[in-house]
Amino acid sequence: MLPQAEGLSDRQMQQIAREFNFAESTFVFPAEAGYTRRVRIFTPSIEVPFAGHPNIGTAFALAATGELGPIDGSITVTFEEKAGLVPVAIHNREGSRIWCELRAPARLSLGKTVSAQMLARAVSLSDADIVTTTHLPQVASVGLPFLMAEVKDRGALGRARVNADGVDALVAEGVTPDVHLYTLSADEFDIRARMFAPLDGVPEDPATGSANCALAGLLGHHHHAANGDFRWRVAQGVEMGRPSVLETRAEKREGIVVNTWVGGASVLVGHGFIEVD
Repeated sequence: MLPQAEGLSDRQMQQIAREFNFAESTFVFPAEAGYTRRVRIFTPSIEVPFAGHPNIGTAFALAATGELGPIDGSITVTFEEKAGLVPVAIHNREGSRIWCELRAPARLSLGKTVSAQMLARAVSLSDADIVTTTHLPQVASVGLPFLMAEVKDRGALGRARVNADGVDALVAEGVTPDVHLYTLSADEFDIRARMFAPLDGVPEDPATGSANCALAGLLGHHHHAANGDFRWRVAQGVEMGRPSVLETRAEKREGIVVNTWVGGASVLVGHGFIEVD
């Protein structure tokens, strides 16, 4: 996160994001529409209109470094982004731990479905590894689209690997190649997940708030109840040795998912300065 990105060109921001080589890097500007800050988000290869974990991390970093002033209990900030407004609640929890939760800027939208066979090929699994009881592999978005697919167990989740030919086949069908796999869990987590976005310069992401937020919306959409407030605790990044915990929820009213959220705690691991010629 660059908290004072004024003066940087699009090209410079993309170069910095490529040099950092994180799944996403955020660039923070003064607000233009009267909210807290304007935020732009870049992967190593493209700018994206919205992402979950970068927003959580940006809110945390601004709070932890005093950019938002004193936080007595909790505050809510709102980021202006290409996908819309992103409200983030910032809470001081026990032990002065900062915990943040965002509300997605858009309602759940559902896109194309693909066959289990096509999805399996893209992630080097067998057709039998893909579960279609609740839904076919389907594109879902709350501001950024992902192809969602359920796999049968943690073994299948762990075996998943990007297959370039399978990814190219998705692109040829006009389907996003950003694949979010999940399996329902019966341990301390409700869901275990992995996300692959190879064409965005992200071979695998240890924590994808936007994807899990959309997953909460998708699962809420398919829940039998017409009204409800649903929660899922998600583990991601375990298979790549970078475990993350995400807390998601969805609000459904009269059969429609009207809001989705994702939250979690963050840790400040470093800081520095960039000199731009």
